[in-house]
Amino acid sequence: MSRTASYTTTVSWKGEHWGHIVMGNGPEMDFSAPPDAQGHSGVLTPEDAFVAAANTCIMLMFLWAAERFKLNLLSYACKAEGTKLIELDRTEVFTQLRFHPCIRIAAGDEAPGVVEARARRALLAAQKYSLVANSVKSEIVIVPEIEIQNS
Repeated sequence: MSRTASYTTTVSWKGEHWGHIVMGNGPEMDFSAPPDAQGHSGVLTPEDAFVAAANTCIMLMFLWAAERFKLNLLSYACKAEGTKLIELDRTEVFTQLRFHPCIRIAAGDEAPGVVEARARRALLAAQKYSLVANSVKSEIVIVPEIEIQNS
């Protein structure tokens, strides 16, 4: 049987192109439009938050999958890039989210190729089960760098 969960945020205008967000899980911070849209630098933007939501969700789902695939994860870092299309009428849409995870895994007693194949399956599972990745219409591209270290 399906079930639902709700998540909340509250935003308030602080003047000019400034806002403040309070997230249901506790964090709060100021935000603005990006500088190229009359906003400010050095603070969270909706565009940053969108890309970050997908990046953090895929990372957490990879950690979940790595445990289930019994990977001895040493490190995970991922740069994500969102590409937006700006139409002639100035409407905008993110067309692609590209992820570049750098993953280090200890092989233990296993052949490195076997471990790498499991890591790639874990990445596919992370994408499949990512709430955020499943909720956007942007193309999702994952270009991993996987390093298997022999023990």
